[in-house]
Amino acid sequence: MESIHAFISNNAISASAIILLVAYIFIAWEKIPKVVIALLGASLTLLLGLLETEKTAGSNGYFSSFIDFNVIFLLVSMMIIVHIASKSGMFTYLANEILKKTKGRPKLVLCSLAVFTAVASAFLDNVTTVILVLPITFSACKLLDISPIPFLISEVFCSNIGGTATLIGDPPNIIIGSAANFSFMDFVRELTGVVVVIMLVVVALLMLIYRKDLKSSQEKMELVSQIDNSHSITDKSLALRAGIVLFLVIIGFITHDVTHIPTFLMAMIGASVLLVFEKPAEILVEVEWNTIFFFVGLFIIIGGLEHSGGIALMAKWLLNVTQGSQSATSMIILWASGILSGIIDNIPYTATMAPMIATIEQTMGHAYAHPLWWSLALGACLGGNMTIIGAAANVIVSENAHKAGYPISFMYFLKYGIIVTMISLLISAGYIYLRFLVH
Repeated sequence: MESIHAFISNNAISASAIILLVAYIFIAWEKIPKVVIALLGASLTLLLGLLETEKTAGSNGYFSSFIDFNVIFLLVSMMIIVHIASKSGMFTYLANEILKKTKGRPKLVLCSLAVFTAVASAFLDNVTTVILVLPITFSACKLLDISPIPFLISEVFCSNIGGTATLIGDPPNIIIGSAANFSFMDFVRELTGVVVVIMLVVVALLMLIYRKDLKSSQEKMELVSQIDNSHSITDKSLALRAGIVLFLVIIGFITHDVTHIPTFLMAMIGASVLLVFEKPAEILVEVEWNTIFFFVGLFIIIGGLEHSGGIALMAKWLLNVTQGSQSATSMIILWASGILSGIIDNIPYTATMAPMIATIEQTMGHAYAHPLWWSLALGACLGGNMTIIGAAANVIVSENAHKAGYPISFMYFLKYGIIVTMISLLISAGYIYLRFLVH
């Protein structure tokens, strides 16, 4: 046993890299739940002694120090807040009100639902947003007697684009925010503007592509403008309570630079206040524990690679390839992140890249690394639009469309996904260059 541990110790980078690579392959394969893969990889990392299972004085390899609890607590807290708020029907009410304002005109319906999805995805997680908007979309399209596919495609793209805009919009941003110590307002300042431009371009493009499908009779349009929204809110006191808490939590995020209260703590306070009025057992069972334990396992696997020196080696290799050029490094990270995130899960990808950029920051300084973080955020989040498996929201919409009798094939999605992703990355590249790299 000692000889095995000695061998592993001497080949720690190779061993940890193999575990991460195999985990990536199985996650992409999708035959085994990704949480199982992450936990198996984490168990193997600890079993082989790549990280320590007991805390000792002066040690920097204890496994729990590599688990980013800021990310874990922020995710769990926001899941609790959003689930409780969703129960009241408040989001459905908002979406229906927006729908009524369109007077049932198909182009305006597509535009309004797409924008609603993007804005909601900036504050709720993408999966929750599309689950909320799906029944409203199917209902509106039934009344208009038109195919829901153009609407569903637009909503998927806008959920991933909108989620890019804020710290809490997409899990990769939560990872980046914690690793780079960026606040909620840092994301708003640096990303929201370019995300709005991308969203407007993409929605205009989709309206052009689907212009022939977006037609209905005046009679049917009247039905949409007269949707009965009086019963959408099922619990008024809950809607008021959840609305106030959600508003105050977001205000807390915005004022972080003044109060210095960590984002995860603000979310945890909000979740705790809402839980006072609920049965915790019923709410906590709705938390996506699969996602949470996936993160925990992933942090341990990547911690093994980081502790062994593998992440530092990756950072050195990237700087050698780009010969230290800030522009080249930024563009490689943006485009590689965008393309790879369309093929593999963007969460493990971002969790691997974040410590690498942190290592580059230690070597090259904060000013050099600053645009690299935003390149990673834009690439990882926007790349999810490339394929139907690029983001969880894509899969949810695809499954629901199939059940409703409107299947969206992999190739059909890819046809538009590649166009949208390339346009998004081109706009992002121009923004990164003009905002950070022109001196």
